[in-house]
This record gives sequence, structure tokens and C-alpha cells, in this order.
Amino acid sequence: MSLERLYHRAPYPVRVAAASARGLVLDRARYGSETEGLVGAALERDHWEKSQWDRYRHDRLAEVLSVARRLVPAYEGMGNWAPDPFDDLPSWPLLSKASLRENTSRFVRRDATGHLVREHTSGTSGMPLELVIDRRAYREWYALSVARWRHWYGVTRQDRWGIVGGQLVVPPGATEPPYWVWNAASRQLYLSAYHVGARSAAYYLRAIERHRVTYLLGYPSSLHALAVACRREGIKPKPLRVVIGNAEPVLAHQREVISDVFGCPVRETYGMAEYVAAASECENGSLHLWPEVGEVEVLDDQGDRLEAGQTGRLCCTGLLNTTMPLVRYLLGDVGRLAPGEKTCACGRTLPVLEAIEGRSDDLVHTVDGRVLGRLDPVFKGDLPLFGAQIVQEELTRFRVLVVPAPGYGRDVADVISTRLRDRVGPVEVSIEEIDELPVGPNGKFKAVISRVDPQ
Repeated sequence: MSLERLYHRAPYPVRVAAASARGLVLDRARYGSETEGLVGAALERDHWEKSQWDRYRHDRLAEVLSVARRLVPAYEGMGNWAPDPFDDLPSWPLLSKASLRENTSRFVRRDATGHLVREHTSGTSGMPLELVIDRRAYREWYALSVARWRHWYGVTRQDRWGIVGGQLVVPPGATEPPYWVWNAASRQLYLSAYHVGARSAAYYLRAIERHRVTYLLGYPSSLHALAVACRREGIKPKPLRVVIGNAEPVLAHQREVISDVFGCPVRETYGMAEYVAAASECENGSLHLWPEVGEVEVLDDQGDRLEAGQTGRLCCTGLLNTTMPLVRYLLGDVGRLAPGEKTCACGRTLPVLEAIEGRSDDLVHTVDGRVLGRLDPVFKGDLPLFGAQIVQEELTRFRVLVVPAPGYGRDVADVISTRLRDRVGPVEVSIEEIDELPVGPNGKFKAVISRVDPQ
């Protein structure tokens, strides 16, 4: 019997003990005596002058490219060896997830020793990646997370918190609570993303209150589903300090509902398990990149660099992890950078990721050649819906799955169809009513799915 099945068959107190033991191991790996110093240094860098950031980025990029071409088999001899690393970078080949997955070991430096951490991505496509990172970089990453996911939002590592995520803390087929497990070591209530719904909302809220959770982090789709379920059932939770969305974009209608139900601000974060890019939303609504983590480029379909303010494919070179340096790694996301002269009223000098349009396979394609993301405005306003999903089956054929709320009718379906056609053109739109929105194998929800091959 596997450890996972053994865990699922164990009584709840045993699962709590197992989760807490695992949490203790992870916390000891992620945090150490240097953590508070690293957090303080990160918060200080938030207000650096441009010249300081330019020098920092130059030196980190130069080190990464040097390590990669000298010590990493996949990159041996790469680049044009230009004295300035920013001039050298465009001569390196683009790296896809498929290439990395097929040749993972060749991207680890030959002399990698010491305390190495091996992690796996969640595998949105069903094919996770194995990543190798040294303990220094690992702890620096988590220190940055403490600084810019917690300190910015007025919470700390000592606060009790909840996370709604895709780990199988309870069997997917479970029909009775608990749909969570308490991790005492991390002061964390891990709530299953697979069981959020109208029937379970009250149980989730009682667990959150019983464990004195002060803030929530998780998939925006799951957090929104929980908030919607609270509305449907007439449940009003105690206000939280903040709700933090990660792993998915926070859509406008999700933010509105979550904020209203939980009585607190909603902040968006952006991060890659591959340790090549990260960003967090400030109190003024700007999504600030973390320059320490990676150098971000925006490319057109031919691989050429685009100017700030132009939308294209996001390509990142990791600056944190020199054990497994990834150069010009294609994230699969589409977005744009704010112009360099644009400043944020929050006072932080970190660059701004102006927009994340979505993943390349979350974008719809039109007959006239356009590529569109962020279709959530279709559902803005007072439409009586508990949730919705857009599926592009063919270039001119769309399905919209909706979870109706009281007041839903044919007129609402007509509004949705009209709004969608206003954005994508003259297409066939069918509206299907369902009870619950589907989630993927990792518990995530995709607001838009395109089955169209852009080629």
C-alpha cells in the first residue's frame, strides 16, 4: 500500500500528526537563522535607485550565464560571449518546457554538491518537471516570499493561515468532512481545492474559524468558489486580513466577490515553480516583479524582443538558482511589462508586470487572426451567475458553461452570447447550465480553454 493511501485511511489525528511532521521538515529546509536578515534586505531593495538595480541585475546575469556555459552540459559554449551580459543574452536559444522535461539532468551543473532540494512542479499538463535548487537559493526564495507575500500585506509567519490548494490532503472522492488537514508546525490549515462547493462551504468556514485563520492563500478560482458558496448559503464569514491569490490570475469578478465575502483586500501574486520569475501586487494594484529571481523578456512569435508596453510571450532567465540555471525559459504565459519610466504610487522601485493575459493555451483565436485573453469582462456586472467557463471548441464555435444563480434566464444567456461575440467576432455560442464548474487534475480551474491549434 502506498504512503498516500495509508495516509488517507488513517484517522484524522494521525493525518494531522503526519502533516505537521512534514511541515516541520519543510520549514527547517525553507527557513533558518539567516531568514530575518534576508527578509530585511529584500524590503530595503524595494526602494533601491535604478542604478543600484541595474548593477545588481548585471552582476547576477553575468554570473548565471558564466556558470551555465562553463558547468551546465545543456549550455556548454552557448552565447556570443559579449562583455555585457544583456547583449549576450539574446544570442542564447529559447528553452521550452518540453525540452527541459526531456533533458532535465543536462540542466544541472556538473559540480552540484551540498544541500540540494529536489522539487516537482504541479504539472498543469499532467507532466510535472523535476527541479534542483541549492539550499542557499531555496531559502532566499522563501525569504522573498515572506517579504513580499506577507510583510507587504501586514501578516507574518507567526500568523495562522489557510491555503486552498491541489495537494490530496483528503481523498478526491470524500463526501464528508474534514476536507482539510491542520499543519501545526507551519500554523497552516490546508484546505482541499477539490471539495469546495455549496454543500461544503459551511464546513470550510467553521474549520477556518475554529483554527483562528487570519488570512487565506490559494487558487483564485477555488477562493472564488468558496466565496460564491458562502453567498449561496447565506453565510457571512468573519473578516480576514487579506486573501492572496496564487498560481492563477485573479479575475476582476473573482476579486470583487472574494473581497466582499471575506471583508478584506485581495492581492494577486505570480510565481513559477521553476524559480525564474515572481511578482506580487502592492496596495496600489501594481504587480511588481522580483528582479532577484529572474530577468524577464517579452518576445513576439518569431522570438524577437518587444518593447515595454507591448504584449507577447514571457521569457525568463533565472537569477536565483545557479545549481539548475534556466536561460531564456519560455513560461507559456502571455503578458507585457510597464514602460521603465512608469512609477508606482506605492514608492517601490521594483519593475511592474503590467498585464498577464493568460497562458498561451488559455487564449482564444479569432477568424481575423487576433489572440485574446482576459475574457472575464463577459461576466462583469450584475449577471446572476455563481461561475462560468469559456471553451473554444473550434475557431468559430464556443461553449460557455454557467452555474446559474437566482434570476438567471434566457435573457442572461443572450447577454453573455452578445458580449462574447462583441469581443471575438461572429461565432456560434452555446450556453450550458451546470451545477459545479470542473477543475483540473491539480485542483486548478481554467476560466478559458481553447482547443484551437493556432497553426
